[in-house]
Amino acid sequence: MSEKTNNNSDSHIYEEDVMNASVSIGTRSIGSTSPVYIIAEIGINHNGSLDVTKKMIDGAAAAGADCVKFQKRTPELCVPKDQWLLERDTPWGRMTYIDYRHKVEFTAEDYGEIDSYCRDNGIDWTVSCWDEEAVAFMEAHFEVPFYKAASASLTDIALLRAMQSTGKPLVISTGMSTMEEIETAVASLNEDRLLIAHATSSYPCPTNELNLSMIRTLQQKFPNIPIGYSGHEVGLATTYAAVALGATFVERHITLDRAMWGTDQAASVEVGGLGRLVRDIRDIESALGDGIKRVYDSEMGARAKLRRVRSEEVSA
Repeated sequence: MSEKTNNNSDSHIYEEDVMNASVSIGTRSIGSTSPVYIIAEIGINHNGSLDVTKKMIDGAAAAGADCVKFQKRTPELCVPKDQWLLERDTPWGRMTYIDYRHKVEFTAEDYGEIDSYCRDNGIDWTVSCWDEEAVAFMEAHFEVPFYKAASASLTDIALLRAMQSTGKPLVISTGMSTMEEIETAVASLNEDRLLIAHATSSYPCPTNELNLSMIRTLQQKFPNIPIGYSGHEVGLATTYAAVALGATFVERHITLDRAMWGTDQAASVEVGGLGRLVRDIRDIESALGDGIKRVYDSEMGARAKLRRVRSEEVSA
């Protein structure tokens, strides 16, 4: 923050070094002057179960999250052919990897049920599309408020453009990426409908690799784009730090139980923890204030009682 003196008064006005970038998502605005938009990433932690999904939607809505997010893939496009027939143990027994990928993909009918359930619970929902056919699938059936590109997709410019060509805002995630790759992606897209999430793609991510100062770096590098945070760490404290550093939206994976089967479960927040996360983010927003120094009414009693030398006496 830079300090500027107002010549017409003794007050000091603090102004943010970054511009007030803002993007509208549905009925919400995401930017530095708006409440932090909180995304609860269900991803594939549902393990193909609509019952589990609904319980996580219930938890996210009760916690006060703004959105739940899923992942949409066309398995034949996203799984390299040399991995299709590799066998692995799954909740459904031992099966090929391509069959497993189909097991955790929801159908149009499934997403229709999710859509209705989210509407009934008053919470947004969206997806990370991993291929262009997945974008076409979503556009043919549903009206999501925005799309998200996973960190793995940052260099897939055709996919990023396919999502943004729908006219909806796009969030790009920056894990496993160089600054040059981020710059190339941004230069290929429409900044007016773009948001960037700082991320580190380790699950769970070691605290010393979170590099939260990148939030400020991205704000300075892309002053016209809202910057947020997608976290994969254990615990909540570092996500609070991201908000204090100016993240305009945050995303955390959620689960019913971190011990459940699945690669993302250990890096997820259980729904009880999500409630604490949302509550504390709202407290942090309130506590941050606007950076303009003032004397509050609640201080006046202590001021009158405890201050030995008054300002008017100093200036006399």
